[in-house]
Amino acid sequence: MRHIVYPGSFDPITNGHVDVIKRLRNNFDQVTVLVANTPQKKSLFTIDERKRMIEDVFDYDDGITVESWDGLLVDFLEKKKCYLVGKGLRSVRDFEYEMDMAYTNQSLNKNIDTFFVLTQSNLGFISSTLVKEVGSFGGDISKFVPDAVVRAVQKKFNK
Repeated sequence: MRHIVYPGSFDPITNGHVDVIKRLRNNFDQVTVLVANTPQKKSLFTIDERKRMIEDVFDYDDGITVESWDGLLVDFLEKKKCYLVGKGLRSVRDFEYEMDMAYTNQSLNKNIDTFFVLTQSNLGFISSTLVKEVGSFGGDISKFVPDAVVRAVQKKFNK
């Protein structure tokens, strides 16, 4: 079975993330979406809320599972005995950051390989930060995120 882990903070999940997950799923039997607890980022949603939103989006596909982790990615990969990491790229900035992360992960465990997926060009500008900013002012985020996320963001900001 070909299994890949797609890690991220997903605060919240965007249509860009959804696109990458679907495309990974087209190429792998199992995709684990790993919601990371990232202490250096101030999250709008709890880790459980982020996990639930992703599960709602992909509840139709048994080949996509969602887990959360509070620690190093390499430790999660070792626990799962899965050494493939999927990452989405929107820009050269993403590539530079993700390349450094891939090299770091591989230096910690030589078995880890990272696969990069370019986001669709019409989704490349979408970020969780953008969604939170527009949502905080009551703007229309429905083009950027799944319906369940629209409702969750509106509820967080009481809009």
